[in-house]
Amino acid sequence: MAEHSFHVGAPAAAVALALLTALGPTPAGGAAPPHTRTSGTTVPGAAAAARFVPGPCPRTPEPIEALATAQCGVLEVPENRARPGGRTIRLAAAVIPPVSAKPAQDPVVFMSGGPGGETFDDIPFLVSSGLNRDRELIVMAQRGNLYDKPNLACPELDRFYARSVGLPSYAPQTERLMLDAVKQCRDRLASDGTDLSAYNSAENAADFADLRTALGIKQWNVYGHSYGSNLALTYLRLHPQGIRAVALDSIAPAQFVSLPFAWANAREGLDNLYKACAAEPRCKSRYPDLERTLNEQMRKLEAQPLTLNVRPPQGGDPVKVVLDGGALLNLLVAKAIPFVDVPTAIDELGRGRPERFARARAASSVQVVGETAHGLTQSVVCSEWVPDHPPSDVLKAGREAFPEWPESVQAQAPQLAFQDPICRIWNVPDRAAAQRVPTVSSVPTLFFNGTFDMKTGASWAKKAARTLSRSTTVEVPGIGHWVVPQSPCAQKVLASFLTRPTAPDTGCVAGLGWEPFTITPK
Repeated sequence: MAEHSFHVGAPAAAVALALLTALGPTPAGGAAPPHTRTSGTTVPGAAAAARFVPGPCPRTPEPIEALATAQCGVLEVPENRARPGGRTIRLAAAVIPPVSAKPAQDPVVFMSGGPGGETFDDIPFLVSSGLNRDRELIVMAQRGNLYDKPNLACPELDRFYARSVGLPSYAPQTERLMLDAVKQCRDRLASDGTDLSAYNSAENAADFADLRTALGIKQWNVYGHSYGSNLALTYLRLHPQGIRAVALDSIAPAQFVSLPFAWANAREGLDNLYKACAAEPRCKSRYPDLERTLNEQMRKLEAQPLTLNVRPPQGGDPVKVVLDGGALLNLLVAKAIPFVDVPTAIDELGRGRPERFARARAASSVQVVGETAHGLTQSVVCSEWVPDHPPSDVLKAGREAFPEWPESVQAQAPQLAFQDPICRIWNVPDRAAAQRVPTVSSVPTLFFNGTFDMKTGASWAKKAARTLSRSTTVEVPGIGHWVVPQSPCAQKVLASFLTRPTAPDTGCVAGLGWEPFTITPK
């Protein structure tokens, strides 16, 4: 993840060798595959058989080095397992070989964030984090993602997001434009025959269960981040067979996730950043009133937004940018400004210098059209996160989190604006009761959370761990969303956990601190 959003987000040898059985003979002198199977192995299912079909790796916009030696293909599964005889969908998957000459025989499978975040562009981060050092790494695009058939991309929404940087965040005009884009996308996907009700966490989890069986893998490890941690817990609850260990990064516990949940996360992460600045003498001395300054600017800009012409950091011509309270909130939650620079950015804003926030806002004017599976995003959010929480609950949570902020900001969940009318358009069944269930398990589980994470607050790990009897929680100071790629210590802890799930070595955590904040002259 170039950092993938909550809205909005590992390799192993047994699998690559297993795939060699399907994709071709093992080279002379090579190790015998630990799992033998034939091409197109099928898995009995309620609606139809699932099978893995070997094939070429996806052609990504930028070459991904690890795919050059990967074994790829697609998993064919029913779109809706409750409807026998229905459509079959194809999910892109890759098995990345281990670095070690003597790898462990239990692969690690990765579950990406989002929901709807592109999976294959996470591979370089996973490889650089050492996930395929001692075992194979398995990556599969969740149903509806890029490289899947069907692909639930919404170019209509991508174009709206690019345009929205020049609009007031929560104005009626902005809402109308967004709802129009959502309706256009939904109508197009529905006209193609897509069953939007089938793009949910339960079906997602069943896909991974089918993948393990189709690849002939007896046992594997699971690593999920952000929404992928939510999915991993759902998978562990519904399909515990064959799971050796589970690592959860930036936890979004299924039993707690809802729109009000987003406000608690923003408060926790921002509070931790304030406390870190106060604990650092130079930051405390230079920026003694961060919270007061941000509150003042939130009220001021929501009442009188700034309109500027700003060149995006990616280059190109200047674009119109509107800075208001909603924009400030969403930029902070999205980590659009590096944490080390946040105190400086807030201070500069209070002194009439909005350039850091404005440039960060302008960056969103450059969208990769068609990359994000917004169709999966909305199907999950509208069926699992929105039900049972009317707009009044979101407003109440906003008031509790930030009582001094304007009501127009408090009324919209961070990074999830206008969800109530969006979900009326998206119109998928309510799955909240089936999904908001704690996972009870004795499978070894490891939690990673960053203390500055404003999308999935660090405290949720301890709450989720209450029903996981063999769990370990790790908090990394000064890091936001998706911890492992950003922390060498977290990488060491994860490696030790995969080696010894019941006794991970967390010794490096005690000596961690946050990176010193940027200090500018007065």
